[in-house]
Amino acid sequence: MCRLFGLHAGTQPCVATFWLLDAPDSLARQSTRNPDGTGLGVFDEGGRPRVYKEPMAAWEDAAFATEAHELSGTTFVAHVRYATTGSHDVRNTHPFLQDGRIFAHNGIVEGLDVIDERLREVGAADLVLGETDSERVFALITASVRAHHGDVPAGLLDAMTWLRANVPIYAVNVLLSTATDVWALRYPQTHELYLLDRRHDEASRRDFHLRTARIRAWSQHLCTRSSVVFASEPMDDDPRWRLLEPGELVHVDAGLRITRSLALPDPPRHLVRRADLSARAEQAQHVMA
Repeated sequence: MCRLFGLHAGTQPCVATFWLLDAPDSLARQSTRNPDGTGLGVFDEGGRPRVYKEPMAAWEDAAFATEAHELSGTTFVAHVRYATTGSHDVRNTHPFLQDGRIFAHNGIVEGLDVIDERLREVGAADLVLGETDSERVFALITASVRAHHGDVPAGLLDAMTWLRANVPIYAVNVLLSTATDVWALRYPQTHELYLLDRRHDEASRRDFHLRTARIRAWSQHLCTRSSVVFASEPMDDDPRWRLLEPGELVHVDAGLRITRSLALPDPPRHLVRRADLSARAEQAQHVMA
């Protein structure tokens, strides 16, 4: 599946260095298993969003993903894509940027023609520049936030409630970020999403060096500062990694205050099961790390 990483460092920008696809692989394994896009989004010290991303259609393009990216900002979103919808194109590579917000997603949402019709109804079809289900989900969220006069959580839940009722869903794990706030949603229970609370205690003074086979983050600043991290899987042996509940929405504000709610207690009306996936989609969603 696609891998997600989100970091909120509060109001003071920090420098964090990222590597994507850090695990060594033979070229033969990369050619069959290499992800289809890598991207980083960050809000800089002025609150401006910056997105750096590259499609990866084959192992020859791995230089971008293994290159270190040293970025300064308050919130960060990283994503490694395994394509199920859309070509290997930068337009289809996460994270996406709309209305000054950065978004990344993993999972599968079907019924794209139904979503497209809904986007036309709400006047947001022009937000979709690529082919992915993820960008369509983001466009629906953006349209709902606009309809709720900029209320991000209200718009997010309105869009997700509509999706839950109207289209087949396998998984919609979401990271949505502004310069001051991050929202994370796990829905339903198909894929995991974890939270690491590194605030205000001595355990946070350890090295900030988190890594999996696909995403690695390091920051000297965050060795002595509080932060909150989201990831598709635990990235170190810290015992404070906590799995979000299915349907749980987590909000982290500018002061690193964390609020949790069971926003979507019911499963999708049209739940897609693993046995229903095509061979390509099943491989992408459950590829070995």
